[in-house]
Amino acid sequence: MSAEALIIDGYVDEPACFGVPPYISPYIRTVAGVLHEHGYEPGYLTIDQLRRDPRALSAIPGDAVVVMIAGVTVPGKYLGGTPATLTEIRQIGSQIRAKTRLIGGPIGFGYAPQGGRHALKSAISGFDHLLTGSPAAALESYLRGRDPSGTLDYRLIDRWSVAGAAIIRKHPSYPHLMCEMETARGCSRALTGGCSFCTEPFYGTPAYRSVEGVGAEVTALHEHGALHFRLGRQPDILTYQAAGGEFPEPRPDRIRSLFSAVRRAAPGLRTLHIDNVNPGTIVHHPKKSVEALEEIIRYHTPGDVAAFGMESADPAVIEANNLKATPDEVMEAISLVCRVGAARRDGIPELLPGLNFVIGLAGETEKTFDLNRDFLDRVRSSGLLVRRVNIRQLMPFEGTRAYSDNLLGVHDREFRAFKEYARTHFDLPMIRSVFPVGTVLSDVIIERSGDLSFGRQMGSYPVLVGIPLRMEPRSSIDAVVVDHGPRSVTALPVPVEVNHLSLAALKWIPGIGKKKAGKLAVKRPFSGIEDFRAVAGETPIDDLLSFSDLF
Repeated sequence: MSAEALIIDGYVDEPACFGVPPYISPYIRTVAGVLHEHGYEPGYLTIDQLRRDPRALSAIPGDAVVVMIAGVTVPGKYLGGTPATLTEIRQIGSQIRAKTRLIGGPIGFGYAPQGGRHALKSAISGFDHLLTGSPAAALESYLRGRDPSGTLDYRLIDRWSVAGAAIIRKHPSYPHLMCEMETARGCSRALTGGCSFCTEPFYGTPAYRSVEGVGAEVTALHEHGALHFRLGRQPDILTYQAAGGEFPEPRPDRIRSLFSAVRRAAPGLRTLHIDNVNPGTIVHHPKKSVEALEEIIRYHTPGDVAAFGMESADPAVIEANNLKATPDEVMEAISLVCRVGAARRDGIPELLPGLNFVIGLAGETEKTFDLNRDFLDRVRSSGLLVRRVNIRQLMPFEGTRAYSDNLLGVHDREFRAFKEYARTHFDLPMIRSVFPVGTVLSDVIIERSGDLSFGRQMGSYPVLVGIPLRMEPRSSIDAVVVDHGPRSVTALPVPVEVNHLSLAALKWIPGIGKKKAGKLAVKRPFSGIEDFRAVAGETPIDDLLSFSDLF
């Protein structure tokens, strides 16, 4: 009988790693692999499961090994789960009666409850040791009787990733689970300090994982039922296995090898997406970048997003914080990504850029917000497409230049006004262009049920889908877009069953509205489209309407 062990997933969110449901981070799987190699069959609990049933901690035997992974360095808003707070982490540590209590992940860099606050390093009471460096390598060292610290070694990561792949079956979101795949760690601009606020340079200059290692892990995950993958644990996918330098030249051949290996390893996959792309790479090497993007599109699935860390459109802020690209360069990068990625497959764009802004950086003035607004206006008037804009307040970490050199809280009013401007003047018209009425979104997973249910597709920054019907949680549906909000769409299940829809849902059929919905409800059932049109007229989604019997 195997020894007792438990992994507690407090969720992570870093510049180059995401692990909030429906995502599962690589840290969880490699830690599981280490435990497995040491004779443990690890259990697995998420912070959300513990919130629902705190008594689960009391069932942990005294001789167990408990490993918690937690930490947020780029806070956001979450639907699928909420990362563990420092208070919760300490409470969990104090309630565990096991003899071995370890914690690792980005929590080691510090903690702040939200953006706009300094992240403070403090002792994490209740835990015996902090796993420093690579959590899996640190755990391996500890279990061998040495200090709980570890350096990255991809030969070991490859092995542990395969050994720990089965842990995904214990995740509450399984099988609707996105496996965040690690391909690289570290920043190509680390020698020049990188962006003033970013924690990725803490990992040093880039170390790249082998194609064979990634492929072997995908094979193991696929054998355990994984269908959704994102090559997201990397600072810039275009520079995978590229040579050195601040802006390495992309190697399209290596991108092809990587993505084709994932396809071979998981022939039944449903999602293959990316995350970070450095706009500076694109403008320094436009030809090779386009070739690399074309290789990604050849092998990925549509609806993909290349997240650009723009941070600011103010040249003074860019210079003061060693940011990656000027506004003109970011515009050029947006244009190049749209040139190869804006074409639609299955009704949605293949690959679009996303933009990140950070507020509170050194050099920021009231003029900064005017320049940020001007940039968004420029993108909108260009006709180019951007999937989403993230605007967050700085969370500076000890060891970064921004920790002591920042303007936290100085421009709170301007921050709120800029965010509101972006939502109403940019996000709303943009989402209408990206997902026009009539767009069919396939395989929307229902995450929250109610009179207005919410779901998302599996993917990188999937759009939030509101469905004005009570849907079965964790069910999967196809849905047609019928209306838009700044950050979400309203949709109806496909086919749209006119004779079965509630009055509240009928009104969302484009061109119907509340008054006409009442007339439709009275005259149901309709025998077909012509019968329906006699009352409602034509709609943009006529070809998706169904008229099955009411009873």
